Amino acid sequence: MGGKATIGSAVLDRLHRLGVRHIFGIPGDYVLSLFQLIEASPIRHIATTREDCAGFAADAYARINGIGAVCVTYCVGGLNTVNAIACAYAERSPVVLLTGSPGLSERTRTPYLHHMVRDFSTQREVFERMTVAAVTLDDPLTAEREMDRAFAALLRYRRPIYLEIPRDMVHTPLTGAVKPICIEDEPSDPAALEEAVGEVRAMLASAKRPAMLVGAEVGRFGLQDDLARLVERMNIPIASTLLGKSIIREDHPLYVGVYGGLIGREDVQQFINDSDCLLILGSILSDVEDLDARSPLLSEGRTIHATADRVAIKHHRFESIKFQDFVHALVQAPLPAFPLRKPPARTVAASAQPHPDSPVTLEGLFRHLDTVLTDKTLVIADVGESLFAAADLHVRHRFEFLSPAYYTSMGFAVPAALGASFADPGLRPIVLVGDGAFQMTGTELASCVRYGQAPIIVLLNNRGYSTEREILEGPFNDVHEWQYENIFALVGGGIGSRVNTQREFEERLAAAFADQRRPHLLNVLLSPSDRSPGMVRLARRLGKKLSTDKP
Repeated sequence: MGGKATIGSAVLDRLHRLGVRHIFGIPGDYVLSLFQLIEASPIRHIATTREDCAGFAADAYARINGIGAVCVTYCVGGLNTVNAIACAYAERSPVVLLTGSPGLSERTRTPYLHHMVRDFSTQREVFERMTVAAVTLDDPLTAEREMDRAFAALLRYRRPIYLEIPRDMVHTPLTGAVKPICIEDEPSDPAALEEAVGEVRAMLASAKRPAMLVGAEVGRFGLQDDLARLVERMNIPIASTLLGKSIIREDHPLYVGVYGGLIGREDVQQFINDSDCLLILGSILSDVEDLDARSPLLSEGRTIHATADRVAIKHHRFESIKFQDFVHALVQAPLPAFPLRKPPARTVAASAQPHPDSPVTLEGLFRHLDTVLTDKTLVIADVGESLFAAADLHVRHRFEFLSPAYYTSMGFAVPAALGASFADPGLRPIVLVGDGAFQMTGTELASCVRYGQAPIIVLLNNRGYSTEREILEGPFNDVHEWQYENIFALVGGGIGSRVNTQREFEERLAAAFADQRRPHLLNVLLSPSDRSPGMVRLARRLGKKLSTDKP
């Protein structure tokens, strides 16, 4: 990007330096000059069919790559991404939303312009609620400082930021001395860090049954290797939240399983709840973990809970310690090692192998899927049985599992496959998606075909919203039946098939694996009453909560 830096070129330059190589989105008149700059930059624009799909794709890209970006037009584009950006905020995914707005010169002449809602700042005000920084770059004197403040917040909290450039400011040269990028924010207070590590050491010194619970933030900050070293040195058992599934490889001898109050196995819940000192790292605790103020883990002051927001040890809160500094300090501290505690046995219910010609079931499907995952496959689970059945899959390599497990927005998985394939072309996405979720964003298969990607879509077709069915049945849970396997005739590439039996599933999946060049969709016809163990656990626990809703 030769010549004098402009507001637009400075933003793209920073994105590229921070690792963005692809930007997802749909053009519109308020961002056409930005799109022109992207075309001339080393960052490649990836078109999607909808703006919310661009947001989900950028989110998946960010989870693998460390930062993702989406560029959409003012209001009609931006407000279409609200749900995807909300998901990225809730699940800590560092996505940059880049958008345009009416030019400053237009605003004086015409107080009302197309795409506008209420007033010029409405879109930014909406995103202020779901980003860690929302800035309008409308002054060449302050633009650099403002964008750096936003990027610093993204790196500090690993959450989305919003950058808006009025269209007549994109090519405006920056004024003032152009300084080298300084995006790194304040380091941790060394005295507070030392005190915190000392308190952890004291807690562990008197512990007999310590355990660790890890969440997605460990991955967002790239701390997986540090985590593995810490766990192995202390020799303590480790569970993950559903959102953090595969942060540590699941065949690790110290790994005990997914801990989640609503879907976790009872024996894993019990094992972790019985610990006398619980180190919770990078986990956003929600009702899906079923940890509320009454949980023994939080009420008896035996937890160390560290996230990007704060480090809390028993009832002592440290606001001036950065999450990654705390984890690094623990790795280097002389912490005690413990005798091995036998984790709960990972038993697989001894059910008979399904007959090849019997109707395909969730159990038979997931049992077979568990045997074919490799270090080159990436499981992306949408919401519903796709997620709750997949909770019991054994992911053998870390970072092999993506899902919106906390925010649980349907429609995440197919666009996420598009983003994941650009973030790491060496991985083959296996998308688990229900028929209801597929009807929301399945059009993104067109983008996969357009860009030569080859995800394998396993569509769990149980003709409705199975999670809701399990909680409260009613005709509102039914979904209109599509001929899903025919979607490739519409989008112009790929192989679709209908799957009725276990044999057909295994054969079609093997054919999909063998064909590296084209996307495949398996329309798996399941009984609407088929349920995974994870779903049954979830519905039983949710049903108890909902029993208070009855009229």
